[in-house]
Amino acid sequence: MKLFGKGNSGGLMNVIRCDEKEYLVWKWRPEGQEVNSTSRENAIRYGSSLRVKDGEVAVFVYKQKDGTCQDYIVGPHDDTIKTANFPVLASIVGLAFGGESPFQAEVYFINLAGNNQIRFAVPYFDVFDPRLPDHGVPMAVRGTLTFNLTNYQEFIKLNRLVNFDLEDFKRQVRDAVIKYVKGVVVNIPSDLGIPAVQMERRILDINDKVSAYLKPRMEQDFGVNLKGLDIAALDMDKESPGYQELHRLTAVNTARTMEAQTDVNIKNLQDTQAINAENMAETMRIQREEMQRAQQLQTQTNFMGAHALNLQAEVLKTGAENLGAMGTMGGGEGGMNPAGMMTGMMMGGAMGQQMAGMMNNMGQQMQQGMNTPPPIPNVQYHISVNGAQSGPFNLQQLAAMAASGQINMQTYVWKQGMPGWELAGNVAELQGIFAPPPPPPGCPPPVPTP
Repeated sequence: MKLFGKGNSGGLMNVIRCDEKEYLVWKWRPEGQEVNSTSRENAIRYGSSLRVKDGEVAVFVYKQKDGTCQDYIVGPHDDTIKTANFPVLASIVGLAFGGESPFQAEVYFINLAGNNQIRFAVPYFDVFDPRLPDHGVPMAVRGTLTFNLTNYQEFIKLNRLVNFDLEDFKRQVRDAVIKYVKGVVVNIPSDLGIPAVQMERRILDINDKVSAYLKPRMEQDFGVNLKGLDIAALDMDKESPGYQELHRLTAVNTARTMEAQTDVNIKNLQDTQAINAENMAETMRIQREEMQRAQQLQTQTNFMGAHALNLQAEVLKTGAENLGAMGTMGGGEGGMNPAGMMTGMMMGGAMGQQMAGMMNNMGQQMQQGMNTPPPIPNVQYHISVNGAQSGPFNLQQLAAMAASGQINMQTYVWKQGMPGWELAGNVAELQGIFAPPPPPPGCPPPVPTP
């Protein structure tokens, strides 16, 4: 519905506007009319100018046969009242007056842009720690509430615009805030699990919880929007007997908790060390067994040639015995058997050649074994660097690690047969890997002159 038309009107017309600097709700009256002085204070002349700034809303309240009606003009707006479609003009002024008679309507300006602050203080009330419910601690709360209007229609439904007083409205809001803040804070220790004596340290968490509780209730009860809540202080009466006793008991409980936690930590450390020692012993046992098994295999390999020689000697011995027995084959008692002897000689010659070949091969193998240098002993050391054990490593690997600086003479080492860990610099076998490089030779001789 179009309420206003463009243009200006002559004569003594009213300018309907709000020039107040700080207000929430302000009622307009014609210039020179005091409050409740005459019914003309609500008289609006047809053709008057209406000016609504940005961030304002003008509310026209008038009566008709079916009850009170309201029209809203949201700023920015600057126009004149002259359209017959405006309900109050059509029903009150009518065509008989030609639009010249004033009509009755209340005009209220509502500030949508301004912020309103309310300081509040909740007097001392008892807060109880759930761990010690018999010791109440007096606590006071101080802070600031900031609100504004966004849903002006809901605000009008909940509040009287006639004779609206901002200070009285703030008192109503303050009383409700004190009630709500107290109701939330008193349950903070149980809701958030915060000891009562430590609530001041959690003021930001408490502020958020109170704000979340307060915002919907401000909208429902007063039709205003909660922009911010700032709890400036949570003041405990630290001189009260309840606080003194609670503080003492809390300190005792904290000390007991820390002592119990320390005992648990020590027990866990001891268990960990025992497990590590057991694992280390088992690892060392397995490594020793593997090293012993490797040494046994090496020993068996070294003596394999002697074992084969013993077996061949047994074979030759058996052949010789059989050769001697063949000389008497078929000769009777004490007689010679030429055929058997010939056969034995032939077989003996063959066996002799075989034995000679075997002895020659064995000699060559033994000579080769004598000429072959013995294998480098496979020495295996374990090392410990910064408490971390690793290995085993042979001498070549240890020398490379010493050259790169990974180990030095102060590094602990151990190998099979050593009674315990020892500094590498104290082990004669390892001193060579830490020897400084030889100095460079002297200056070369001068080149002879021709």
